[in-house]
Amino acid sequence: MEAAREEEPAARGSAGEDGDSAEAPPPTRDTPEDIVLEAPASGLAFHPARDLLAAGDVDGDVFVFSYSCQEGETKELWSSGHHLKSCRAVVFSEDGQKLVTVSKDKAIHILDVERGQLERRISKAHGAPINSLLLVDENVLATGDDTGGVRLWDQRKEGPLMDMRQHEEYIADMALDPAKKLLLTASGDSCLGVFNIKRRRFELLSEPQSGDLTSVTLMKCGKKVACGSSEGTIYLFNWDGFGATSDRFALRAESIDCMVPVTESLLCTGSTDGVIRAVNILPNRVVGSIGQHAGEPVEKLALSHCGRFLASSGHDQRLKFWDMTQLQAVVVNDYRQRKKKGGPLRGLSSKAWSPDDFFAGLREEEDPRTLGEEESEDSD
Repeated sequence: MEAAREEEPAARGSAGEDGDSAEAPPPTRDTPEDIVLEAPASGLAFHPARDLLAAGDVDGDVFVFSYSCQEGETKELWSSGHHLKSCRAVVFSEDGQKLVTVSKDKAIHILDVERGQLERRISKAHGAPINSLLLVDENVLATGDDTGGVRLWDQRKEGPLMDMRQHEEYIADMALDPAKKLLLTASGDSCLGVFNIKRRRFELLSEPQSGDLTSVTLMKCGKKVACGSSEGTIYLFNWDGFGATSDRFALRAESIDCMVPVTESLLCTGSTDGVIRAVNILPNRVVGSIGQHAGEPVEKLALSHCGRFLASSGHDQRLKFWDMTQLQAVVVNDYRQRKKKGGPLRGLSSKAWSPDDFFAGLREEEDPRTLGEEESEDSD
């Protein structure tokens, strides 16, 4: 199945009537053009070294695109339709030569990036649909399913290395510490799970929070773990203090469906309201808006290998690129300047807001419950 593309840009400058003029170079954009798919993408990943973006959609198709800021140069390289149901996560190997995908059809696929060919299929990797995927190293990967099962795999061997089921609901997201010892899981049962994958054993579950935990990432050089929730709250845990939260921060968002770290203190969140927010952790602040999928939920976020572009997929069936240059330069002071209630959310990219945008009138309001929490100090 081929992805539907946006209309091709106007023909590039061509030679004059006498054929003497040279062809004009294509216009340069701040970001690559949007990519339009035939179905929403539920998996999204950048190549670790090249300007390639992989996406897996709800129809089970997987695509790899080359992207460029040159007008008309963002193109589909290949597509694969091997999954029978929705492709829920995609990730490139560390060397960028393989693409691993998981699906609602309970299968794990390993594809060759250059040729787009399926190299290996684990057909019944789980007894339930697989929802999340994380690569541990060039050979080992972790998967989580819809019923709370977590499995560890070595691609050189048959069968899982570890099979745990401590969660009661789906595994929404996973994260790994730099030492590649502890696997952290965010689950629909509202708990953060901790698994020691070196010793292949379960460690603990956190206290239940409010709403499903939808995402998890390490912040503050590994001192903090941030979890997004379906209630629009970011929960913070101290490293080695996973039993209970150390802090929480409620956003003016319907939910936090996905998030990706940008620096040790800044992360981006995607929500059901379609807005991509930049959030600083400790001090806890909504810094501004990176962009939006107008009126449509944001499904996935990914940061490019160079850190310049954020890619987002939404229910509008578009893959969008956002320039992160301005956000990289943001410095958040500990001193908290009181913002006028109902003031506009600060735009952090040239595409963040436009006067005729559906969300041009969106306003961020202070939540009185977060006033004290925003002054929280970082702790070891």
